Amino acid sequence: MPSHYKETYASWKSAPFDFWRKAAAEIDWSVEGTEVFDAGSGPYGHWFPGWQTNTCYNCLDRHVERGRRGQPALIYDSPITGSKRAYSYEELLDKVQAFSAILQDHDVSKGDRVIIYMPMIPEAVMAMLACARIGAIHSVVFGGFAANELATRIDDATPKIIIAASCGIEPGRVIPYKPLIDKAIDVSKHKPSAVLVVQREQAPADLQNDRDFDLGAALDIAVSEGREVAPVPMEATDPLYILYTSGTTGQPKGVVRDTGGHMVALKWSMENLYGIEPGEVFWGASDVGWVVGHSYIAYGPLLHGCTSILFEGKPVGTPDAGVFWRVISEHQVAALFTAPTAFRAIRKEDPQGKLMADYEMHQFRALFLAGERADPDTVNWAAETLKIPVIDHWWQTETGWCIVGNPMGLGLLPVKPGSPTVPMPGYDVQIVDDSGAPLPENTLGNIVIKLPLPPGSLPTLWNAEDRFHEAYLADFPGFYKTSDAGILDEDGYLSIMSRTDDIINVAGHRLSTGAMEEVLAGHPDVAECAVIGIADKLKGQLPCGFAVLKSGVNRPPEEIEKELVQRVRQEIGPVAAFKIAITVERLPKTRSGKILRATMRQIADSQEVKLPPTIDDPAILDEIAEALASHGILSRS
Repeated sequence: MPSHYKETYASWKSAPFDFWRKAAAEIDWSVEGTEVFDAGSGPYGHWFPGWQTNTCYNCLDRHVERGRRGQPALIYDSPITGSKRAYSYEELLDKVQAFSAILQDHDVSKGDRVIIYMPMIPEAVMAMLACARIGAIHSVVFGGFAANELATRIDDATPKIIIAASCGIEPGRVIPYKPLIDKAIDVSKHKPSAVLVVQREQAPADLQNDRDFDLGAALDIAVSEGREVAPVPMEATDPLYILYTSGTTGQPKGVVRDTGGHMVALKWSMENLYGIEPGEVFWGASDVGWVVGHSYIAYGPLLHGCTSILFEGKPVGTPDAGVFWRVISEHQVAALFTAPTAFRAIRKEDPQGKLMADYEMHQFRALFLAGERADPDTVNWAAETLKIPVIDHWWQTETGWCIVGNPMGLGLLPVKPGSPTVPMPGYDVQIVDDSGAPLPENTLGNIVIKLPLPPGSLPTLWNAEDRFHEAYLADFPGFYKTSDAGILDEDGYLSIMSRTDDIINVAGHRLSTGAMEEVLAGHPDVAECAVIGIADKLKGQLPCGFAVLKSGVNRPPEEIEKELVQRVRQEIGPVAAFKIAITVERLPKTRSGKILRATMRQIADSQEVKLPPTIDDPAILDEIAEALASHGILSRS
């Protein structure tokens, strides 16, 4: 269909408050205010001041009341444990009301904080919705986070209680959570009054402390008693949740998400960006510990009346690289949203896509990628293999939803490999130099967004307004600093080249590591790659490329490394001074799949390495150090 993007974006730009007032009509409000935006409150303003609503009501009750009572709301699929369970909207509402009653039994009420420390199990989503129902502010901490990291979040959020599972399960290992929670509470200054634990048979927790309670048993009783809890009216400007993101000082930043604008933005995005109709199945293949899990597992699909998939597994190894196709086929998934890393892993194990032939996926019509830069090679492979649109889009934990994308619901725009396409309504994206001066088209610079940020974006940091201003607003007055670097072309398409700290300076030339990664990823034997800048006495910095080879490649690594060096010299030029290519078995990543480039750079420059709390496997860092040493590189400073 022809795209309506241009007129839609123009309508927002010409009358932004009218645009969002119209979008707000898709949400049920108990009180509708007269003002859409208050520019005089908060660091840059607040959306929908004086409006009242409840997120849980909008996700569950209204669908039960209006004909979706028996439709699946949440499908739990766990190849890790061999478990599957579908919850209708009515069943999920009953569970969430029972959960809300238990929270009230523990004196949790509006404004209290609750930490949720759980793996990908249905009770995690229920806990989020139950908090929203009674006005408590939830903060989901990725299950399995180290005790000291959990303690830091306990002290910052000061939760009344912690909701947890007894363990998390990874391929080949079980991670007991209760010892981590106990240690975190021991070292934290703030002491939660209770820990509610869902017991999992793979590793039940020892509930000996007076503050420990069996949540599963309590839920069974509350459901059997039919306990009901009315949704608490919330101001649109009240916090819904706090989600911690890494801080450069080591102190995590508590991103605040408000209640009203969050719903307006997510509801708009489900139809207009993702092209999903109510009643269809949407799969956000992420984790509830990350922002994608919040926006597009727990909230966005349910606000829209869709069926949401909750998947406890991995793209490979549970049991093989065909598990995504099995889930899509079995549950009739219309669209999948995941990280490019997932598809790089699938491609590495099954480069010809042979496992796809085992599944019927006629209803599957779109793949959305985000969370890290999607290299054109991976995008092209996915598009050629799946024969459907593969849509890269860019957003951040801070924004909560898409900044730049290709809006399927408005009609797809032409794809430019390497670009997530164009800004969504609400985002006036610009490229500036370090002083804030606008840069010409096709010039690499700082990506900034003109204030105010749209509904759904963070209004501030939890109890840290000064830090919010310093981190995001101070460097470019009147703009939000994304900390990403990129290029806007003559058609308004944005290309994200790297984080600003991944722009390297080689003999006075500012070069993007992302551009070099594109070249490396284009080599037929490369499954995934990363480029970092390492210190060099002569040139300041030199690029160093790491490449993971596809399964079945039997050529000598040294031969491939020479080809990689030559590719960069041919496609980017001698100015890149690219002379170091290293093949490795794997790259260090967070549990969400982001490559830890900054940590790799610290290793290469012989700097002190602080173990990232989200790292998937710390042993990989030793492998990187050994690979650097074998090539005669650990520091060139």
